[in-house]
Amino acid sequence: MESAAPDQTDAPHEAHAFAVPPAVAIASLGGTITMVADETGTGVRPALDAAALVASVPGLADAARLVTETLATKPGASLEVGELLAALEWAEARIADGAAGVVLVQGTDTIEETAYLLELHWRRPEPLVVTGAMRPPQAAGADGPANLLAAVQVAGAPESRDRGVLVVMNDEVHAAARVRKTRSSGVGAFASLDFGPLGHVEEGRVVYGSPAAPHAALPLPAARSHPPVALIETHLGDDGRLLELVHDAGYAGAVLGGFGVGHVSAGLARAVRELAPGFPLVLATRTGGGTTFRGTYGFRGSERDLLDAGVIGAGWLDPRKARMLLATLLADGASPARIHAEFAERGGRPAPATGSE
Repeated sequence: MESAAPDQTDAPHEAHAFAVPPAVAIASLGGTITMVADETGTGVRPALDAAALVASVPGLADAARLVTETLATKPGASLEVGELLAALEWAEARIADGAAGVVLVQGTDTIEETAYLLELHWRRPEPLVVTGAMRPPQAAGADGPANLLAAVQVAGAPESRDRGVLVVMNDEVHAAARVRKTRSSGVGAFASLDFGPLGHVEEGRVVYGSPAAPHAALPLPAARSHPPVALIETHLGDDGRLLELVHDAGYAGAVLGGFGVGHVSAGLARAVRELAPGFPLVLATRTGGGTTFRGTYGFRGSERDLLDAGVIGAGWLDPRKARMLLATLLADGASPARIHAEFAERGGRPAPATGSE
């Protein structure tokens, strides 16, 4: 039951104590945060629904007025684009119903990709927060309850508006476009290596280090699916045959995780020059941090050589997020010029003065 409004004579701090908590919607897609062991002893599997998750978190009912729903019960590695777009539409409907923010719970294996997909399409000023857990509920030191509580606090905070899709893990608030899973295990597995987290949750309050910046959303694909886009990490001795096989297999495009600031071998550069004129190719760095360059190096296979061949620079986007952006744009039927422009904007580089819509 909601508390009655405080008397007008109450002190300011007492009025705050009796304020009606914000409305926050929570949906579960599954993941480690929902996993429990069964009688077979073969390891934990997704089982808990959204209501069970909420019931297990001390203090959560005091943080917000909650609406819960279970949209899927799957490991993060098995989530599909259509399910995520359906979750996006569910989140938008809850905002239309009056929620101050929405939390989506899922497996951490794919959060760095799924959160960015949601970010590309999120049109509302209210926050959409993605969270999960690195340890299952029955493990000592399970992090799911703390992550869910922090995510709800972030989703309900007015300061979170106009920040797009956020990832909340380990009391840190990350931008969906920057966050990466940097360790295979441990509660501190997520980081934004280049620019750090956007904010932190301290004593139940979210504190941001910079002002909010509204973002532009891309239209949803009519088919609610993506064309196949490959992600290829180059390596010592790469002769380009894998890229050729990807092209011949009917992929709609590919992202290359290049060395350093965007370099590949001379052999792979040959294949790139042959395919790039009619095959969307994006160049990112495989290092895990930093940006691709545009004009520092000039050897065969350098960033300048590849860009001159028609490759698109990913800038600050890592290979996984670059693949998500390219697939999203191809699903929308974007022209080559628009693809260049979107990567220039979202990757943090000025648009090249080539081509037109």
